[in-house]
Amino acid sequence: MILPFFSRRPSAPDTSAVPMPASWSVSSASAPAARRGAALLLGAVLLLGVAVGTGGCSEEPVSDASAQDAAPPATRVETLVLRPTSFTDVIELTGSVEALDDATLSAQTSGTVTMLRDRGVRVAAGEPVATIDADEARAAVEQAQAQFALAQDRFERQQPLYRDSVISALEFEQVRSERNQARAALAQARKRLNNTRVEAPFAGTVEERFLERGEQAAPGMQVARLVNTRRVKVTAGVPERYANDLREGTPVQLDFRRYDAGVRTAEASFVGSAIDPDSRTFPIEVTVSNEDGRLKPSMGVTLRVTRAVLDSALVLPRSAVLRDERGPHVYVADRTDSVVVARNRDLALGPATGGRVVADSGLAAGDEIVIVGQNNASPGAPLDIAQRYTRTTAAGTPYADTPSLSAPPTEE
Repeated sequence: MILPFFSRRPSAPDTSAVPMPASWSVSSASAPAARRGAALLLGAVLLLGVAVGTGGCSEEPVSDASAQDAAPPATRVETLVLRPTSFTDVIELTGSVEALDDATLSAQTSGTVTMLRDRGVRVAAGEPVATIDADEARAAVEQAQAQFALAQDRFERQQPLYRDSVISALEFEQVRSERNQARAALAQARKRLNNTRVEAPFAGTVEERFLERGEQAAPGMQVARLVNTRRVKVTAGVPERYANDLREGTPVQLDFRRYDAGVRTAEASFVGSAIDPDSRTFPIEVTVSNEDGRLKPSMGVTLRVTRAVLDSALVLPRSAVLRDERGPHVYVADRTDSVVVARNRDLALGPATGGRVVADSGLAAGDEIVIVGQNNASPGAPLDIAQRYTRTTAAGTPYADTPSLSAPPTEE
């Protein structure tokens, strides 16, 4: 707004129109100029007042009610639509490899060791692993054979005399007893001769030697250790709470990948019934073929024992489950009038394997649960669904480390 300013010809000085400060010294020559300056000053003051008033009136006050009514920001999440699927309840154990046949062979007679197989040599069942000097045993057999031949000959000559009553029954019985004693002595001598051979009870490999050639052996002294690794057994301890769930023939998966021996499938060949009082476990054994010899005794192995197979189960990632004083629960995406909000669902959980767990109750097929971002959600809060999945990996989560929307996960 511009105020008009009219000037007029100067007349006699009139200092009453605009009050002048006492300090001002006004002469008759400068009075018109002074009046013009005062008028300009007054106009400027009026202009400033109008401008301030106009600017102040242009601002609208902020409504506190509208600020309070503003909706909270939606939480960005990723969800999984639940579908019934098969689920294998697996017990994961740690076991070790043992040779199926493992025996320490001992000497059965006294004598000098004349032969002993080297370590690593494979022998067939019945072949000698070691031999002990047999000279004395062989001589004893020859002597026993001679004595038995004499006793047998005498028995045969006395038998018809007894039939003809030439000799008494007592005399004939004594002859019979001497023949039997000679026969027993011969059998014992032959056994001692056979014991000079330490034979393999099964086909296997000489793993250790406890004597050397030329050393003296005695009955019961250890000679060698024989091991058969063409077939091995894997043993493990099972927690006692599963005592009624396993039986012989139960499927077992054996993971040997740490030794580049792959994953093998077998069945439980033995399930123990006695609980170890210290470990509170019972034993399980699985027999595995090892023709290539890649599995060695004392190797560690992971066993996955099938406890049960559920044909139709609601399976969700373990990481999606929240826990507090109420127990386990999840958030479900609920669509209401084009708005998606979080709803809490309390759960009863069933068996779990790896990164997945079965929901026994609390959820239904078609429910869309929050699997990423659930820690930032709250009941009734809006959700922004960045990615929706219908399948999970065997690990139970779509991602290895951090969430990524590049591709949906696949079920293994």
